Amino acid sequence: MAFVKAYGRYLPQRIVDNREIGALIGAEPSWIEQVSGIAERRFAADGESVVDMAEKAAQSCLASVAMAASDIGMIIVASGTGPRRFPGPAAGVAHRLGVLGIPALDVPMASAGSIFGLCLAAELAPRYGNMLVVASEKLSDIVLRSPIEAGTAALFGDGAGACLISSNTGTAEILDFTLCSDGSFSEDLCLGFEGPLLMNGRSVILQASRKIPRAIQQALDRTGIQAEKVTAFLMHQANQNLLDRVARAVGVPAARFYSNIRRFGNTSSASMLIAASEWNENARIQSGETVVFAGFGAGFHWGALVARGVLG
Repeated sequence: MAFVKAYGRYLPQRIVDNREIGALIGAEPSWIEQVSGIAERRFAADGESVVDMAEKAAQSCLASVAMAASDIGMIIVASGTGPRRFPGPAAGVAHRLGVLGIPALDVPMASAGSIFGLCLAAELAPRYGNMLVVASEKLSDIVLRSPIEAGTAALFGDGAGACLISSNTGTAEILDFTLCSDGSFSEDLCLGFEGPLLMNGRSVILQASRKIPRAIQQALDRTGIQAEKVTAFLMHQANQNLLDRVARAVGVPAARFYSNIRRFGNTSSASMLIAASEWNENARIQSGETVVFAGFGAGFHWGALVARGVLG
């Protein structure tokens, strides 16, 4: 068994609104919000790294349940924007937290990294105990590379989210999950070590709007829970139009899909955990209620996870 125990998040202080980013890409602020649902995003400060943001989100998560870093059995860090080939940010996050000798695993996946991290943590928690999953992304350095790509620069922001998975106690028991990959679309969303982020937006939206609902339904079917009974869907915040499409495909009101993309933009793998942290702070799952986590990203990789509230 495995349980969701706590969440945390970190957002940089600098707010970049559509007027500022629109001036860089030659687009009207209203058009940016119309096509994406985004009004503003956060950009990290100069010198603020993926590890810096991940550490702050991790500390936020641990502090929310008064847990010491020494009680963590394993760390998983998801990021598609690590600044070097190796080592990845996981080792740096473990060092910052002061935990030595425990495994620190990198999941170098954009957008879907946090859902894969949660599912891995759910499987490994019975062996390692408290599993800290962190997702951290610094996309501003990438989307502002010259020449700036108008199609991607307006979408992305920086930030980090965290989630603590425990083997024995928590607010929600993890019931089941589905993970999938399809490499035939790997060229439709990719980032090299040099050059811009390349994205076939039409392909990404089309495939995500088909694949995410199927993954959600597969996970729900195995638990015997109907979509209309789910309290909240906590999904990767890629685009408001995509969130609305997935809601229609699943057959629930769009409001059931928590959204903060208007304020933070697309923070890739960090977005699902940032959204979950905010939702939990405002709503908190009650005993017997169900939440569904879902993500989709480059690869293509996608998945969904179902959790049910337990008595606190």
